[in-house]
Amino acid sequence: MRLAVIPARGGSKRIPRKNIKPFCGKPMIAWPIEAALDSGCFDAVIVSTDDTQIAEVAKAHGALVPFIRPDDLSDDHTGTLPVIRHAVQWFINAGQPPLEVCCIYATAPFVTGESIREGLKILRRTSADYAFTVTSYAFPIQRAVRLTEHGRVEMFQPEQFNTRSQDLAEAYHDAGQFYWGVADAWLESRPLFGCGSAPVMLPRHRVQDIDTSEDWLRAEWMFKAMSSSAPHV
Repeated sequence: MRLAVIPARGGSKRIPRKNIKPFCGKPMIAWPIEAALDSGCFDAVIVSTDDTQIAEVAKAHGALVPFIRPDDLSDDHTGTLPVIRHAVQWFINAGQPPLEVCCIYATAPFVTGESIREGLKILRRTSADYAFTVTSYAFPIQRAVRLTEHGRVEMFQPEQFNTRSQDLAEAYHDAGQFYWGVADAWLESRPLFGCGSAPVMLPRHRVQDIDTSEDWLRAEWMFKAMSSSAPHV
């Protein structure tokens, strides 16, 4: 069995009701649900939530909500690993043990069925624990600066000041869209960011973290721009 799990907690603080807030004509969570269904990869696409309203919206857009997530997995400090482990264990207890499980974030409107399919191929081809989306930083992280307590700036790596940009190693970051994993990796809480994981590369224009109102506005601009030129994206 292949399972998609979309975690969607009800208590978003910075953007209230973020998971079901309208985004470009649909509740935010509808976009990743539709991408998961479109991928054709899954025997079940479920939403793990503690919120009955989110559950109803999810079901209206084609997802299953076989359980309500317990309170001890729904606070501000609960990470992704225990939430997915709980879902995997629920299906094992129900007599439907998954072999491959994909966590898809509820606030990932740029995720596509095509990239989900590619992630599964990479997971299998590399025999990795996980395969997840990454993208490159737009600026060399070795040249990053921080603000001091005196209102000045200083480099994180001052020894790289005279190094040419083309000689610096390119750096990547988690794109926050999906995480394919073998069931055992989720059950054992093996680390996501480590040598057991393989990258699923995305272009920067298909990645936007959405944590603030400014992020949300930028994401809608990007989404509309890509939608208007869809054949060329």
